Amino acid sequence: MLTDQKLAHRFYPESNVAGFSHVDATVAFFTQIAAVLRPTDHVLDFGAGRGEPLLDDEVSYRRELSNLQGRCAHLAGCDVDEAVLENPYLDQAALVRPGSPLPYGDATFDIVVARWVFEHVAHPDEIAQELLRVVKPGGLIAAMTPNKWGYFALGARLVPNRLHVKSLKFVQPERKAQDVFPTCYRMNTPSALREVFGAQADVYVTRWASEPSYHSGHPSIYRVIKWANKHMPTALQPLLLVYIRKN
Repeated sequence: MLTDQKLAHRFYPESNVAGFSHVDATVAFFTQIAAVLRPTDHVLDFGAGRGEPLLDDEVSYRRELSNLQGRCAHLAGCDVDEAVLENPYLDQAALVRPGSPLPYGDATFDIVVARWVFEHVAHPDEIAQELLRVVKPGGLIAAMTPNKWGYFALGARLVPNRLHVKSLKFVQPERKAQDVFPTCYRMNTPSALREVFGAQADVYVTRWASEPSYHSGHPSIYRVIKWANKHMPTALQPLLLVYIRKN
C-alpha cells in the first residue's frame, strides 16, 4: 500500500520536483486567492476546523500557498467543531452553533474561504445569506467542494453517514477519523450555487479533477481513476472550484 505522495511521484512525474502535480486543485484554488489577496484584507476561514489541510500537508509550497495568516491584515476562522479553538493558523477563532448567525458584523470581510465545507451544509439559503452578509460589496467568497454528480459525492451518497469513517478508512487510508463529518451535498452544483447566491453576486464555477484520492493505496486503482478523471465528461468531474463575487 502506497501513500498519496508516493503515488503522485509515480504517476505525475513533475510532482518529484516540488511535490505537487499540474492538476493539484489546492494549488489552483489558492493561486486564484493569492492573485487578489491584499495585505490590508480581512479574511474569514469558514469551517476552519483544526487546520488539518495545513497541519497534515507535507508539501511546503502548497502549505505556504494555502496559509493566509500573516499575508492579510486579519484572519478569522469559525466552525461548529470546537477543534477550531486550537487552530494555530488563525488570528482569531470562533465556535458557532448550527442555525445561528455568524458572530461578525455586516460587510466585515474582503474574502471568505470555505475549503471542504459546502458539502456539509444542511440549510444552503441560511448559510449563503450569512456569507453574503459578512462579506463586503465587491468581496470574494471562494469555496472548494465536491461536485454532487462526481464520483466523490455519488460514492458518499451511497454510503450512510454513520459508515463514512469506516468506508473512508479503506479507500482513503491517510484520512483521519476526526476530520470526517456528515455530508448533504445541497450546495454542490453550479445551479444550486447560483440559486442561493446569484441574486446578490456573480457566481463562477470550474469543474476540476485533481490527483486521485480514493484509491486504497493501490497503484492499479490510482491508474484507473487518473484515466477516468482525464476522459470523463466535464459535468462529472469530481470537484468544484467556486468563486462568488458579491455585487
